[in-house]
Amino acid sequence: MVGPRVRFAPSPTGYFHVGSARSALFNWFVARQSPDGFFILRIEDTDADRNREEWVDGIVSAMTWLGLDLDAGPFRQSDNFPAHVAATEALLAHGYLYYCDCTGDQVTERKGENKTPGYDGFCRDRGLARSERTALRFATPREGLTVVPDLIRGQVEFQNALIDDFVVAKSSGVVLYALANVTDDRNDRITHVIRGEEHLPNAPKQMLLWSALNDVSKQEVPLPLYAHLPLLVNEQRKKLSKRKDPVATESYRDEGYLPEAFVNYLALLGWSPRGDEEIVDRQLLIDQFRLEDVSHSPAFFDVKKLRSFNGEYIRRLSSEQFLEAVGPWVEPRDGQWQPTDRTPPWREEQFNRDLFVRVAPLVQERIALLGEAPGMVSFFFLDTPDFVEGDFDKSLRNDPVAQALLGVAIERFGEIEWRSDVLHETTVALGEAMGLNLRKAQAPIRCAVTGALIGPPLFESLEILGRDRTLTRLREALARCSA
Repeated sequence: MVGPRVRFAPSPTGYFHVGSARSALFNWFVARQSPDGFFILRIEDTDADRNREEWVDGIVSAMTWLGLDLDAGPFRQSDNFPAHVAATEALLAHGYLYYCDCTGDQVTERKGENKTPGYDGFCRDRGLARSERTALRFATPREGLTVVPDLIRGQVEFQNALIDDFVVAKSSGVVLYALANVTDDRNDRITHVIRGEEHLPNAPKQMLLWSALNDVSKQEVPLPLYAHLPLLVNEQRKKLSKRKDPVATESYRDEGYLPEAFVNYLALLGWSPRGDEEIVDRQLLIDQFRLEDVSHSPAFFDVKKLRSFNGEYIRRLSSEQFLEAVGPWVEPRDGQWQPTDRTPPWREEQFNRDLFVRVAPLVQERIALLGEAPGMVSFFFLDTPDFVEGDFDKSLRNDPVAQALLGVAIERFGEIEWRSDVLHETTVALGEAMGLNLRKAQAPIRCAVTGALIGPPLFESLEILGRDRTLTRLREALARCSA
């Protein structure tokens, strides 16, 4: 038995949208559920004016990052132009297509108050010949229904009378998406078409073309199974906007999301594994995924939940795995992938890998994104901490009690044993003497040493930083208060 043959067919017209990543993933799941499954990447590059090669590279890179290995591709739809032309000529010869020279303004003018969408079939019976002004339209049946059997939505009916005679080829000879897509799917023997619900209105047109091509070729190629995935929406339950919402998969990689966490979360957008656990490994996702179980209701792309997922995945890494994963953000190397929108806040010669290995366990427990690691540990490598001014004003500059505590801490920290537990006990005692709990007592010390009020565990950090550097930071912070 031939396994499922699926294709992911994005257009290279922008960053790799998270909705496209979800579509690619669900296709990949279906392919990987069978030893004979086959996953194809086909780049839909028929829109030459909008396509850019860098977007193709971005698609391939993002899919590689997500671990969506290919069985074939990436292919370019434009490379199949001869097959598209042959399909056009065959359909034209058998009366399925006709030439039309109507302009957009003419179509609009004839429509008047008519609410029926699309073209009115004006040129269907005019018998026009090919010219530099004529496009080719498909003669859609005027009666009956076209029923799309959708694995997610059931039987979706479209009245043929409401499907206009759509253009399949421009006057220039360029074959458009609908026919090019169907021709390629037939030639690639695609068994499942899995894509976003915005493509559902295209499905009846593609089914009509598929049937017509079966007729003219005298070859009964089985129609693929359709599955139109639910819309992804934002917190306001509106469709994700490229302008307003963070939708570029590449940006999530730059921020430091782990691919396994990202895949796990994408899988839950419209579907869920059996049981109560949401954080599950990739193989279980593959084994349990079923298109029939995907909801047709819009799926909320919750960035906060995704971030929480990622933090959980980071904490589950071994020490060695964490050091490997965080490397591009703290110690980028030539020849290896690096974030495109950030660099470490220290100079290369300031970074001490042995020191970072010591502090890495403290960081691993506190961050939700790998990209947060440099900010957490920069105070270890910079000569002076990079102060968050709001934190400094709140915890030191505008607080005389905190400044007094810092003065006493300088004296006490100069004489105690330099261990995290002793530092903790000493700070508790200093706070109690001034009527402060531990949280308020350690805040000015943390800000003075690290530059911020949020960071890795304070006393373990002070032990690693050392007595001399800690005392220097405390004295400089006091001087900064009066500057």
